[in-house]
Amino acid sequence: MTKKQLETLEKSIVSLLADLSVEASVKTEAITADEQEEIRVQLESPEAAALIGFHGETLQALQLIFSFIVHRDLERWVRVVVNVGDYRQKREEQLSRLAQNLAMKAKFSGEQQIIPNLSAAERRIVHLALADRPDVFTQSEGEGRQRQLIIKPKNP
Repeated sequence: MTKKQLETLEKSIVSLLADLSVEASVKTEAITADEQEEIRVQLESPEAAALIGFHGETLQALQLIFSFIVHRDLERWVRVVVNVGDYRQKREEQLSRLAQNLAMKAKFSGEQQIIPNLSAAERRIVHLALADRPDVFTQSEGEGRQRQLIIKPKNP
C-alpha cells in the first residue's frame, strides 16, 4: 500500500468518524511480514470508550467497516487491525492472565474450565497463551455465538 493510499484511507476514516460525531486522530501504517500485508489503524479519542464498546464489539465493527473501505480502494483483501489507545494490548494481557489462572485451576481441580463469549481473535490469544503448558490443553467447542473455549487438564 502506498503512502498516498494510506493518506486516502486516513481521510476516509476521519470522515466516517465525523459523520458519527466522533472526534479522533487517526494514524495508519502498512506492515508486511511473511509476505502478508496488514494495515494498522491507531485511533486516539476522548471518546475512546464509545469507539471500543462493550467487550470491544464496536471496535470489531469499525475494523470490519475499515476492511471494506480498504478492499474498495485496493480491490483486494488486506488484513486491517484497529486499535483505540492501548485497548488491544491491555485486553491481550487480561486474557493471558485469565488463561493462566484458569489453567492452574484446571490443573489442581482436575476439572475443565470454560470461557464463554470470546471472539475468534480472543480465543486465539488464549490458545497461544497456553500452547506451551505441559499440564493443560485448550479447545473450542460450539458454533457461532455459542462457541466457547475449554481448558482441560492433560492428566485429570
